[in-house]
Amino acid sequence: MRSEKEKQLRYSIFDPTGNITALVESVVPEKDQPSVAAAIMARHTAVEQVGFLRLPAGGGERPALCMAGGEFCGNASMSAAALWALRRGFDGGECSLRVSGAESAVSVRLRRETEGSFAAAVHMPPAGQIMEKECVISGRRGRLSCVYMEGITHAVITPASAFFALKDDHPAAERAVRTLCAELGASCLGLMFLEEEMPRWRLTPLVWVPASGTLFWENSCASGSAAVGMLLARQSGKAIDLTLEEPGGELRVESNTAKGETWLHGRTKLLGEYVA
Repeated sequence: MRSEKEKQLRYSIFDPTGNITALVESVVPEKDQPSVAAAIMARHTAVEQVGFLRLPAGGGERPALCMAGGEFCGNASMSAAALWALRRGFDGGECSLRVSGAESAVSVRLRRETEGSFAAAVHMPPAGQIMEKECVISGRRGRLSCVYMEGITHAVITPASAFFALKDDHPAAERAVRTLCAELGASCLGLMFLEEEMPRWRLTPLVWVPASGTLFWENSCASGSAAVGMLLARQSGKAIDLTLEEPGGELRVESNTAKGETWLHGRTKLLGEYVA
C-alpha cells in the first residue's frame, strides 16, 4: 500500500528538445529525493531527469529548482520557468530562479508559442575553467577539451580526438564517463561528441550523474551545448552563434567568453501533470 506522501506527490513532465524532464512540486525531504526520482523514472521510462521545484506563493521570492543529483541543468531550468509561467497564467517574460549547481540566480526568457509550449532562452552559468587534459581511456592516450561549469563538467570530443570512437561503442563510453568523472574531480560529467556538418553541427551527449545514479545518452543537453559554445568561442577568440543538431532536435548557443555571456535557446512543452 502506498503511503500518504506518495499519494500526494504532484509532478509535471516536460519535453525540452527530447530531454524529458519531470518536475516535482510536492515538498520532498532532500534525503528522499533520489528514491522519489527513481520511482518516477521507473513509472515514466522516457524521463531522463527529475527536479524538485519550489514555486513561491508571493511575488518577491524566486522559484527554486534542485535536481535529484544536485547538478545544474539548462533544460530543466527552462522547463521550471515554463511551469512558473503556466501556474501564473503568463504568456512570456523573464523568470529568475535559483538552480542547484549554480551560484547565482539563473535568468530564463520565455515566449509562449502554443498552449503549454514555450520558446526559451537560458542565461547559462559561466565556465570556471576551460582546459586541455591528458587522459588514458581504454588503452588510448590523448587530450580532452574540458569545460568546468558550475554544477557540471563537460568533455568535448571531436572526430580528431583519439577517443571519438567511443561514440559508437556505448559500453566502453559508459565505463569511460564514470572513470573520467572521478579522475577529473567532477561532481557529474558529460561526454559531448561533436561533429561539424556545415552549416550546422551535430552533438551526441552522454551524461553521468553519480549522486542520482543516472547515466543517459541524452536526446539533448543544454549545459553540454553551452559548453561547446564556450569552448569554440574561446578557441576562435570571438563571439559565436551556432545551432546544434541533437538526437531530440535543435539547440542554439550564443557565446561571448570575453564578456562571460552565454545564452542557450530552445523550446519546452508540457506533456502532462500527475498526482501519484
